[in-house]
Amino acid sequence: MSQNDNAAVHFVDRHVAEGRGDRPAFIEADGRRRRLTYGQLQTEAGRFAGALYRHGVRREERIAMIVRDQIEFPVAFWGALKAGAIPVPLNTLLSASVYEAILADSRASILVVSQQLWEVVKPAIDDNRHLRAVLVIGAEDGATAPEGTESWADFVEGAPVEPTVEAHGDELAFWLYSSGSTGTPKGVRHVHASLKATADTFGAQVLGICQDDVVFSVAKMFFAYGLGNAMSFPMSVGATTVIFGGRPTPDAVFDIMARDRPTIFCGVPTLFAALVAEQEKRGGAPDHAIRLCTSAGEALPREVGERWERLWGCEIVDGVGSTEMLHIFLSNRPGDIVYGSSGRAVPGYELRLVDEHDEEVAEGEVGELLVRGPSSAEGYWNRRHKSMSTFEGHWTRTGDKYERDGQGRYVYCGRTDDMFKVSGIWVSPFEVEQALVEHPAVLEAAVVARPDAEDLVKPAAFIVVKDGMPVPSEQELRDMVKDKIGMWKYPRWITVVEDLPKTATGKIQRFKLRGPA
Repeated sequence: MSQNDNAAVHFVDRHVAEGRGDRPAFIEADGRRRRLTYGQLQTEAGRFAGALYRHGVRREERIAMIVRDQIEFPVAFWGALKAGAIPVPLNTLLSASVYEAILADSRASILVVSQQLWEVVKPAIDDNRHLRAVLVIGAEDGATAPEGTESWADFVEGAPVEPTVEAHGDELAFWLYSSGSTGTPKGVRHVHASLKATADTFGAQVLGICQDDVVFSVAKMFFAYGLGNAMSFPMSVGATTVIFGGRPTPDAVFDIMARDRPTIFCGVPTLFAALVAEQEKRGGAPDHAIRLCTSAGEALPREVGERWERLWGCEIVDGVGSTEMLHIFLSNRPGDIVYGSSGRAVPGYELRLVDEHDEEVAEGEVGELLVRGPSSAEGYWNRRHKSMSTFEGHWTRTGDKYERDGQGRYVYCGRTDDMFKVSGIWVSPFEVEQALVEHPAVLEAAVVARPDAEDLVKPAAFIVVKDGMPVPSEQELRDMVKDKIGMWKYPRWITVVEDLPKTATGKIQRFKLRGPA
């Protein structure tokens, strides 16, 4: 093999070889505020690889990770890659029954779990026949490991520090389980070359990330958006990531912005809306050093982006990505932001909009978005039919509906299964939601189709009202929607709720809102 394309060489080993071993790679924003340099990461990841070998782990065995954002996450992820094993980071917010299904589906032989999550995870492994070892992170902090498990510290203690195994760029590297916005999570298989591909495209050519940047991503590292934000992008240039394992409340995020001085902040629309509402209550400009923000997971409402920029004085780059494509492939650009749109194709990616017959749609018409680019997944695990319908040659079907305007920008219309017709005309849930959140009292909105008394489909809205604001009248909201986007698009039903059902990536789970009034 002429060169080693194992992703750990580019993202970890290279920095030590080029003299950046003493630079901080990760800083914990909570707990003991531990730090990990690139040199320490190389050593600790190599030691974890050695511990895996010592335990008999062979190439391509799956290493499941139910790990909070903490120092051990990158050590386990890159250590598994160094050993030629396949790390499988899992959502830390799932139920025991879902963990049980995923662990059985992946047939992972090793499970790494944070101590804080153990009580939820424990019932999921009772009948698992594939796991040979369960490692609990945190059990070394003065406590014994739970029965039937081993502490992370004991597992790695004394293990040799192994070099990175050779791997081909097209070789399977890691799996991510899709967020399950419409059902059961699916195992998405990615190759080594995909990590560098996303860093070379969105990271380098849109973010313009550099070595001096400090990145803070509230999107956690267990899913694709957070993995790019907090690991592959900063690690592609030797930058530093602030990691936070807790719940990203506005107070916690404001504290990190002021204390740790991140220069790139990566969030989701729900959080941006909450931060804007809280800062408007506090008054004045927030204390921060942010030069640029990113948003993904759900389309960013225009009103939220504009209010954020007025308060923070920096732009939000709103983009579209997927677990299947690993990160963002359609995005606005710094200095060329149009809030309410998803921008244009990220350099290195091609896009198409097609109708139900796979014919290209005209400008201004709604079509399903297809994408072609260097980071597409190899396919789904154990889902051959779904793989064949999603990955069509070089093209990947996103399941998102878009229209392209006269400037070549893409405007989000909703998920393929969220769109519906009213009076014979397509209605985009997102368009109605964006109109609703422009009301000063509305924090969030979700819109779904619902049949009326005549069994005709009409929009139904669910809204979250900002703290301390009076609930607007239904007629006021309906009239506002009519004025902004069209007489037939107004919601016939409006329900006030405390919060909206979402995936961990911030996507609204509209299917949970469908049904009778």
